[in-house]
Amino acid sequence: MASKFQSRLVGTIVLVAIGVIFLPDFFDGKKQHFQEQFASIPLQPQTGNEGSVTAIPEPVDAETELPPMAVTEQIAGEPVLTEPVNVKPPPVGEPQPGNTDSGWVIQLGVFRNFENAHQLVEKLRSKGYQAHVLPKQLKPGDLARVVVGPEIDKDKLSEKADDLRKLTGLNGQLLRFNPLNP
Repeated sequence: MASKFQSRLVGTIVLVAIGVIFLPDFFDGKKQHFQEQFASIPLQPQTGNEGSVTAIPEPVDAETELPPMAVTEQIAGEPVLTEPVNVKPPPVGEPQPGNTDSGWVIQLGVFRNFENAHQLVEKLRSKGYQAHVLPKQLKPGDLARVVVGPEIDKDKLSEKADDLRKLTGLNGQLLRFNPLNP
C-alpha cells in the first residue's frame, strides 16, 4: 500500500492541479467574446433589369435654309425691314487675319540640369516675362529647354531679345512655336 506521505503528495498535486485549472475561470467570471461583424463585398455588383436598356438615337442633321425674303422685326410697335446679308466665304489661298499657323518663342538655352532651368525660369518670371521649361516632365537623358513666349507677333517678340540678353547673358534664338509639339 501507499504510505501516508505518498497519499498526501498525490492529494496535494490533485488540489494544486484543480486550483491551476479551475480557479482562474472562477475568479474571472463569465468570459465575453468579441467578434467583429462584417459584410462580405461581392465580386461583381448586382445590376438591375438587363432588359431595360434604352438606346440613344443618333443625332439627326437638319437641313435648314434662310428665307429668301428679308426678315421683318418689330421694335416698339414699328415694323422694321432689314435687308439680307450676303456672306462670301474667303478665298482658300489667302491667310485669314488673326488666323496664323503658329506663334513664336525665344529659346534661351538647353539645360541638362533641370534645377538650373527652373532657376532661370523663376528669374525671368520675376521680371515679368512669360517663361516656360519644355518638356514639363523629363525622362532620363532628356534636355530641358527654356523658352520665353509664345507670342503671335514676331516683331514684338524680337524686340524683347536685347532685354533678355542683358538680363540673362544668353543669346536667344527665335523659333516657331508649335502648340501640338512644343
